[in-house]
Amino acid sequence: MEKHKSIDHELRATWQAVAKMYNEQAVHHNSTMATAFVLLNIDKVNGTPSTALGPLMGMEPTSLSRILKTMENKGAICREKNPDDGRSVIIRLTDYGKEMRKISRGHVIQFNETIREHISEKDLEGFFKVTSTINKLIADRDIYNNINNKH
Repeated sequence: MEKHKSIDHELRATWQAVAKMYNEQAVHHNSTMATAFVLLNIDKVNGTPSTALGPLMGMEPTSLSRILKTMENKGAICREKNPDDGRSVIIRLTDYGKEMRKISRGHVIQFNETIREHISEKDLEGFFKVTSTINKLIADRDIYNNINNKH
């Protein structure tokens, strides 16, 4: 199969371009795309249990742990004991973290608005339908199901 006709190649190449674009913006704020992603997933009012953050973002605990430590060192978040579960902590945004979240959110909104200016609503609906179907096939393990059952 030719690269330009491979669905996974197009997904990967597009995501890499998006990630690079976001990282180029984040560096202006002494940040990264990964940090911005975490900021956007922390409840700005109540905070978020640390145990819920990883699954919420599809991130491995070690990667998330490293990012949270950096964010804490930069003063973007603080950790508080979870009053409902003494074994876990709530990740809360500091005032600086809330400001950084606002900046990150602005970049995401600008990206989405620009894309929507250049792609019709019908094409976007098709895009979301395709990505939703791909995610469902993967979640249901329907991609390699027949191959794995033969071995």
